[in-house]
Amino acid sequence: MRAIDWDAGTIRILDQTLLPKEERVLTLTSTAELADAIRRLSIRGAPALGIAGGMGVAQAAFRSQAAGVPGVLRDVELAARELAATRPTAANLAWGIERVARLARERAGDTDRDKLLVLLEEEALRIAQEDANACIEMAHNAQRYIARKAVVLTHCNTGFLCTGGYGTALGAIRLAHEQGKEIAVLATETRPLMQGSRLTTWELARFGIPHALIADGAAAGLISRGEVKVVMVGADRIAANGDVVNKVGTFGLALAAKDAGIPFVVVAPTSTLDLTVPSGDKIPIEERAAVEVTSVLGTPVAPPGTYAVNPAFDVTPARLVTAIVTESGTATAPFGVALKKLSRGEPKAAVLKGPRPKSAPKRASKPDSKVRSAPKVRPKPAARPRKRPAASAKRAPAAAKRRSGRSK
Repeated sequence: MRAIDWDAGTIRILDQTLLPKEERVLTLTSTAELADAIRRLSIRGAPALGIAGGMGVAQAAFRSQAAGVPGVLRDVELAARELAATRPTAANLAWGIERVARLARERAGDTDRDKLLVLLEEEALRIAQEDANACIEMAHNAQRYIARKAVVLTHCNTGFLCTGGYGTALGAIRLAHEQGKEIAVLATETRPLMQGSRLTTWELARFGIPHALIADGAAAGLISRGEVKVVMVGADRIAANGDVVNKVGTFGLALAAKDAGIPFVVVAPTSTLDLTVPSGDKIPIEERAAVEVTSVLGTPVAPPGTYAVNPAFDVTPARLVTAIVTESGTATAPFGVALKKLSRGEPKAAVLKGPRPKSAPKRASKPDSKVRSAPKVRPKPAARPRKRPAASAKRAPAAAKRRSGRSK
């Protein structure tokens, strides 16, 4: 199952607004339909939006009624502007759109209409494949921050639903589980649209990863009590200085992690880096409808007429970030030079050039290292529970693995 797919000018997406109750695939045949799906969050997540943007531009070319290249190029530019306006904060969306649109501009003068369509389709599919490959590399690069038997706290949804493959932060968590590290996961509910409770828990259950869902407001307390070993999140845009724009609520998790002395790790592809923006305060933050706050999944919870403020993202300052993990390597503070090298594909020069943060202990890089004590939180295994009382957090991963193995 993939979050987004392409079929000769038709885009198919898994409608994430209906999960986990219903798994429905939407068939999108126009720019307007794709733009609406992006705005409604039927397709979401920075890497997946980059893929959608690229496919949307290619689709506009495929669906163009123009007989010649100039008319196709005109329709491509119109689609690019319409799609870019849907989610102004996400770097990948604009990046994917521009990558395919730029190719159209460059080749419009030296190719015919049919060849141009093939070139744009190939470029859109290349974006999707590159993201799938990047997911695997990021997951491996992030393993140094996930110790054996660790409890990992994650925010929003960063798995295969938001990418073209394995996932970003949740992809790293999934790989740690598959490597037998016996981890457990705390997933925040992620108000107001509940991406954590609806999507992340759905993915964790599919892969048999022991987990517990927590209220957003419970995260800082659990971190301060020593029940979390690492906070691992994705990103929607990363500025040149290492400031990270991500789902609202991320900043608070970074503050709690810093205070507790545990790693706060960002996992994101290099396509999320925006080195044209010097710092996070220069990035526009999307404001969404107040009804998302005054209601919970469509059910009103506040009196009629209640005013609500609903920023979709917040900015986590680079000083709170332990590491930024990409497919090209891992950067630590100071981030400026390292991120430039990562964006150019120079991993050896960029990996961990800054001083090693105190919050990223060396023992976390050893697969067989032991945590100081068993975590106190008790996430339920993802598989169907037994009738006897649930295992402790320390034993839960092994129990879940045995049960999920029998169900395959």
